[in-house]
Amino acid sequence: MSSDSGNDLASYCSGVSSRARAASRLLAGLSGEKKNRWLMESAKQIEKSQESIIAANLVDLGNADEYGLTAAEIDRLRLTPERIGLVANGLREIAALPDPVGEVIEGSTRPNGLQISKVRVPLGVIFFIYESRPNVTADAAGIAIKSGNAIILRSGKEAINSSRAIVEIMQLTAADSGVPIDAVQLVNTTDRAAVGHFLKLSQWIDLVIPRGGESLIRRVVSEATMPVLKHYDGNCHVYVDKHADLAMSIRVIENAKCQRMGVCNALESLIVHRDVAKDLLPALAKQLEIHKIEIRGDEETRSLIPSAILASHDDWSREYLGPILSVCIVASMDAAIEHINRYGSRHTDAIMTSDLAAARRFVTLVDSSAVIVNASTRFNDGGQLGLGAEIGISTDKFHARGPCGLRELTTTKYVVYGDGHIRN
Repeated sequence: MSSDSGNDLASYCSGVSSRARAASRLLAGLSGEKKNRWLMESAKQIEKSQESIIAANLVDLGNADEYGLTAAEIDRLRLTPERIGLVANGLREIAALPDPVGEVIEGSTRPNGLQISKVRVPLGVIFFIYESRPNVTADAAGIAIKSGNAIILRSGKEAINSSRAIVEIMQLTAADSGVPIDAVQLVNTTDRAAVGHFLKLSQWIDLVIPRGGESLIRRVVSEATMPVLKHYDGNCHVYVDKHADLAMSIRVIENAKCQRMGVCNALESLIVHRDVAKDLLPALAKQLEIHKIEIRGDEETRSLIPSAILASHDDWSREYLGPILSVCIVASMDAAIEHINRYGSRHTDAIMTSDLAAARRFVTLVDSSAVIVNASTRFNDGGQLGLGAEIGISTDKFHARGPCGLRELTTTKYVVYGDGHIRN
């Protein structure tokens, strides 16, 4: 459809969105049993269709050079039998979670006898934009449907064939499970102008979630006529306190930085208390050298790690998504907190310490969506935090913050029962 005229493209986007709105009204009353049946059947069919999904993925991988993808982006794009198994298990985990729709959050009876309940309800229609992560296709669809929302999936051109293969399976299982087929739709064009059309359709779309590079997210924020759930980048920190276990700190830092470098919760900035820097940094540098990590540090860091490159001012706020780590030495925890709140992206920040009072002060004063004590930043993830899966991580403060799972894709309504009551 990339060659269609502007009017045809606008009409296509309107049709997708209006069908999603109609499907969302049916979903709002769908039983949890039917939604779970669809999730379980989708998981089974995705596993059974492994060969066709991988064949589609190989087409996308074959285009990676043409699209100029980095090694990290190619890794995120690649599907293997093991990763497809994880996709299927993710849907099963979502099915096992409590259905949030209809949950009574609070209730009371007024002195006049009115019965008041605050009830969790779906948002409606979600427009989800994402880049080279085809596994996210199933996660997002599963979370949306379980929480009673229709979803419009706009995959980047890098993953369009993989995403299409997955969505076709999920639509087939929807038809067999009593789920409206238009509840899950993939935008069938890679034309970037389509995004602009969808962002104007606030009469049908209730929320847009962009998941990709900062330029994409800033474009969405500037053009959207509906609320946006987002984070711009993931400049995640680990602060090693003067009371830290240094061997533990090295293990955690290595995991946070090196397990997967191209993800938003990977470590990008290390802050070290001056009292332990001499003992920590040379040993840490040797460990990171195994992973070919380039260290960019301040002058004090360079005196302890001769191979380190002098950091620029911009390095303190960079999200590298690759084998580079900025390192800063500070004289106090308060200086570390100030550094994080100034240069961080409010995504994920961690402290390594055996001092409980220091840990409590850190988690209170660091303004991020997740603050972690003595563990890797990689745990700020929906699956790791027990949400089953996530549709993204939000650094906003309204209406959701942190990993967004089922509950974060709902809103509330007040339900009032009376018996002929009138207001005086």
